Amino acid sequence: MRKKVALGFALYHDPRLSADSTISCAHCHALNAGGVDGRKTSIGVGGAVGPINAPTVFNSVFNVEQFWDGRAATLQDQAGGPPLNPIEMASKSWDEIIAKLEKDPQLKTQFLEVYPQGFSGENITDAIAEFEKTLITPDSPFDKWLRGDENALTAQQKKGYQLFKDNKCATCHGGIILGGRSFEPLGLKKDFNFGEITAADIGRMNVTKEERDKLRQKVPGLRNVALTAPYFHPVTCRRWTGR
Repeated sequence: MRKKVALGFALYHDPRLSADSTISCAHCHALNAGGVDGRKTSIGVGGAVGPINAPTVFNSVFNVEQFWDGRAATLQDQAGGPPLNPIEMASKSWDEIIAKLEKDPQLKTQFLEVYPQGFSGENITDAIAEFEKTLITPDSPFDKWLRGDENALTAQQKKGYQLFKDNKCATCHGGIILGGRSFEPLGLKKDFNFGEITAADIGRMNVTKEERDKLRQKVPGLRNVALTAPYFHPVTCRRWTGR
């Protein structure tokens, strides 16, 4: 398993998965920046502008489904999306990607140690998904407090958590990552008018084709939220302070 995770790490950071070998998974989901790229929408091959804010890769294993609209059921399904997406990494096929990777003798040796049958899109995404499963962030001060360490949080933090509950934030932001378990409508509390609706705004309905899912997006998890600006959909807040 360690070898598969190490291979997944290498592939996650390998720009050869993109058409022009300039963009890796880490380009939009930087591990040293909260698992995001800090942009309103991500930039793909050739400067193509993506339709929606990139979610953090950290703790994504705990999401009910992947992508904001939930179109991928598993991490492996998700890992297979961006390389062939014309706006993101823009490769034409897995054969195109594999032709480049096979020319790297060190990577090929590493790959065959994990997958004796050789390169394939399925094996590449399996390795990336296995690596992504390790990207969890447990044992925060909040976790320690929940386990009974009263000194793990400051008085102000405890007050904030009480306000979080009193204002029913936990209705949607619950579970192990404080979110990621449901798809909720934009404008839950009041009319939400942000101009012309885009295809990405339609959200969950793009997947289910059910009218009741129109404008529903997956609730983001709140772990490490201070690192994952900008916020909300569409992006209306660029700083954690709300300004």
